[in-house]
Amino acid sequence: MLRETLSMVRDLPRLHEITSVLIRYGWGDVVRLMGLARVLERAGRLLRWQTSSEISRLDLPVRIRLALTELGPTFVKLGQVLATRVDVFPPAWIEEFERLHSQVPPVPFEGLRARLEEVWGKPVEAVFAAFETEAFAAASIAQVHRATLHDGTRVVVKVRRPNIEAKIEADLRLLVHLARLLEMEIQESRRYHPVQIVGQLRRSLMRELDLVMEARNLELFGQRFANDASVHIPKVYWDYCGEGVNVQEELVGVAGNDLVRARAEGYDLPLLAARGADAVLKMILIDGHFHADPHPGNVIYQPGNVVGLMDFGMVGRVTDLRRDQLIDFLEALTRKDEMGMMNVLSIWSGDAEIDESRLAYDLSEFVFSYDNLALKDIQVGQLLAEVTAVMRENNLALPPDLTLLFKALITLEGLGYQLDPDFHMIDHLTPFLRRLLEARYAPGALARRARHGLKEMADVFFGLPRDVARLFRQARRGRLRIDLDLKRLDHFGIQLNQAANRLTMGVLTASLVVGSSIIMTIATGPKLLGLPLFGLIGFIVAFFNSVWIILSIWRSGKD
Repeated sequence: MLRETLSMVRDLPRLHEITSVLIRYGWGDVVRLMGLARVLERAGRLLRWQTSSEISRLDLPVRIRLALTELGPTFVKLGQVLATRVDVFPPAWIEEFERLHSQVPPVPFEGLRARLEEVWGKPVEAVFAAFETEAFAAASIAQVHRATLHDGTRVVVKVRRPNIEAKIEADLRLLVHLARLLEMEIQESRRYHPVQIVGQLRRSLMRELDLVMEARNLELFGQRFANDASVHIPKVYWDYCGEGVNVQEELVGVAGNDLVRARAEGYDLPLLAARGADAVLKMILIDGHFHADPHPGNVIYQPGNVVGLMDFGMVGRVTDLRRDQLIDFLEALTRKDEMGMMNVLSIWSGDAEIDESRLAYDLSEFVFSYDNLALKDIQVGQLLAEVTAVMRENNLALPPDLTLLFKALITLEGLGYQLDPDFHMIDHLTPFLRRLLEARYAPGALARRARHGLKEMADVFFGLPRDVARLFRQARRGRLRIDLDLKRLDHFGIQLNQAANRLTMGVLTASLVVGSSIIMTIATGPKLLGLPLFGLIGFIVAFFNSVWIILSIWRSGKD
């Protein structure tokens, strides 16, 4: 607790900046409810509560996007993470979050030279035959420079911006505090899981800060596609990688969002769409490790209709268990089995309370909308959006790994439609699902699952006496413990502590008044203005104590 308090004091200037931006964009009520204004005013930092009329006329999602943009790179990244939470936010919010970009002016190269030369142990000019000191791409965390090795290989050097780690850590500390306050003070915010979202943001930022981890991802995906001539993953040059720096092959070709040039140079756009979809679906459903952001900016089209993929800073994982759950859900959907779908959704939602009758009705409506619809007419992105809408309306949230997966599939389908208006993701998804189902129900797989199930049942059966004996032993020793998670109990404790402090001060003040009155009757001793000095001091202290108690009670009434 002391450490958290000290960190809050250290971060007060940034907290003041954040709350000022929130107020300016019309979030003053949230600042009041969370008690941030009281904290800052006690620290001597006054807040201006005006919201301009122009800002107040903007829609709520637009205002939050503008606020996140103004707050800087950590909050821009927060918006990008929120854009993956299609299960929590409605489409209008997701659309605004997707407009957030972390493009910022690059740092002058001289500000990066020291770090690069520390990693390489020699001047930049000695490492490369040519090095472009002007960055051709810059984001909030890193920027990229083109270079040429001495053997003529064209590479890109990705280097982390200086001093970015300290700023991100400070913002993350504050965001953790703010998320906890939101869940504690604003009941409506709990359905958005702010603490969970900040945790997802932290993991995403830590991955992006670790450029060596991105290099490992590149190498891993490169190995998995080594025998696929239709997909190109950049090669990593490990001799030049180090803390905050990675060097990888430069992909030369047509940018994924430059379709005019791609058509002019004779690329087969439908073939590119098919190859890109097959590559990402293989990552998801076969490898269980996928590129989580396959948007056009991360794609390069190369001669021979080769799809080049880059920027593996954000990747997702699909465990075997999660893949089985996805198959169960799709199987239940094809059978129009609402209970089967509800079982999977309840697993995904964890400990959330579920109104089963309402959820069953919403799922039946969802299934009805796909009744008699030809397979080729199913849009995977729309299907996933409707599933997440059902979860959102029932206050259920997807696990973070599935939000990344759903977002990747929706982005991938959008890219396919840009390349080919007749693109159907389901045509590419079906063969993978058929392959997984065949493997799932193969005799060998069934036998392995049967053995695993029998082993688990035997472990439970034979371990039951031991567990019961341990339970009674703990009860006999008085060590049986029951954990209760009561909402707002910590807040109640704070209020109780404040009330006890006021009561203690009141008793001390009353004692001072009584003691000082007695001293006033004694003729001997030092005097001030003709009155006994110690009695006069006692009354003065009692007066200020009384003022403090009155102000404390008045402030608690306002809060």
